[in-house]
Amino acid sequence: MAARERKILAMLEPSLLDMGYELIEVEYHSAPGGGTLRLYIDAANGIDIEDCEAVSRQASALLDVEDPIAGQYNLEVSSPGVDRVLRTAEHFATFLGEQADVRLRRPLDGRRKFTGVITAVDEDITLTVDGQSVQVAVDQIERARLVPDYAELMAGAGRAGASGDVN
Repeated sequence: MAARERKILAMLEPSLLDMGYELIEVEYHSAPGGGTLRLYIDAANGIDIEDCEAVSRQASALLDVEDPIAGQYNLEVSSPGVDRVLRTAEHFATFLGEQADVRLRRPLDGRRKFTGVITAVDEDITLTVDGQSVQVAVDQIERARLVPDYAELMAGAGRAGASGDVN
């Protein structure tokens, strides 16, 4: 995460936590004529459009006061999705047993990219990659995302549709 994004995260996170939302990730993409600032949020009961609207209003007010981005930009608020970013040790702990793609700031044993199952979270994150345990410090992770099991997701969607459930 770039310095501007870290600053925005630090600025918005306390207020959003007070509202009951976790700020999962902040992304800014510049473009000619104005960029896009994306906030990914989550809550205990999930996220719906009303949640995104409420966070958008709050974030807009705070961003207008602090003005961390020069010029025009669009603000987008979204749920983190199935391939959600893992930014903190708590994020990794929540998804223990799931598969993640992890990119490190510096190579570890000659590699910067690892894909494996999250098998332990303590002072370090432990992944099982190709049958081997790999330990990485959270502060050495440049970017990490869950790797969704689309076959399982589709099977779940099929079961829900077949039973008439909408959730």
